[in-house]
Amino acid sequence: MTTTAIPAETKRVPATAPKRRPKREREGAAWVFLSPWVLGAIVLTLLPMAVSLYLSFTDYDLFNPPKWVGLRNYVQMFTEDPRYWRSVVTTVTYVVIAVPLQLALALVVALALKGMKRGKAFYRSAFYAPSLLGASMSIALVWRAVFNDGGTVDNLLGTGGWVNKPGWALLAVALLTVWQFGAPMVIFLAGLQQIPAELYEAAAVDGAGKWRQFLSVTVPMLSPVLFFNLVLQTIQAFQVFTPAFAVSAGKGGPADSTLVYTMYLYDRGFVASHMGYASAMAWVLLLVIGVVTAVLFRTSRSWVFYASEGDR
Repeated sequence: MTTTAIPAETKRVPATAPKRRPKREREGAAWVFLSPWVLGAIVLTLLPMAVSLYLSFTDYDLFNPPKWVGLRNYVQMFTEDPRYWRSVVTTVTYVVIAVPLQLALALVVALALKGMKRGKAFYRSAFYAPSLLGASMSIALVWRAVFNDGGTVDNLLGTGGWVNKPGWALLAVALLTVWQFGAPMVIFLAGLQQIPAELYEAAAVDGAGKWRQFLSVTVPMLSPVLFFNLVLQTIQAFQVFTPAFAVSAGKGGPADSTLVYTMYLYDRGFVASHMGYASAMAWVLLLVIGVVTAVLFRTSRSWVFYASEGDR
């Protein structure tokens, strides 16, 4: 009789989970990858801002060491410089004209593209192209030629050269900005495509026409995108420089009608060599943009609708 040996049961060794790196080591690796951005932010943004803030309290002409003058630049700006206040009025007027017109045109074109079934990609690219070209000096010079005496606008309308008329020059600059509606148009189009079709069908069943659907469905559902474009374009409009500089040949004329804030800042800093005064102007502009942005965010609670949070 033969016997068979039963092998002893082998113990299974549980697989050990891979060891996680210590938290400090993981954070160190993250900082290594972030270091180029952090270094760039410090050297190219924060440090120049700190130097500019210091220079705003000095008398500095780019050639001699800065001399501390305290608040004199700010006092002179607000109480002794009439051209400064003209640049403020011109800039605010420009923002009030250019931003609403640009956003309105962008929304109209986006609505038209949404309903297209063929060629949408081509027209979207074609309408976006001016946003890539419009900020260049060459396009601004062409714009000046179009609105100059004997230019295209003069030949078509017989109104003379807009760039030589104080009441029309700023409008020519604003129209150049309006022409660059491609970026907000693309954002509007993306927002329109996210609106559920069921909302329009329900509105149509309730008897709402196209205009009522636009007011009751499109505008509320598109309000976050509209708010985003409004903030972005308003900030950019306050910093306008190239169109006004090119249209006015760098002088802000005629009669300071195109003397926007950044152009006067450039004139004080790099033409008149009053860099301390220009630094003070830059910080005032930063504070104004911050206040305007905060006001827009504050007022958005009453008209911006977020579907995930209900009507705000």
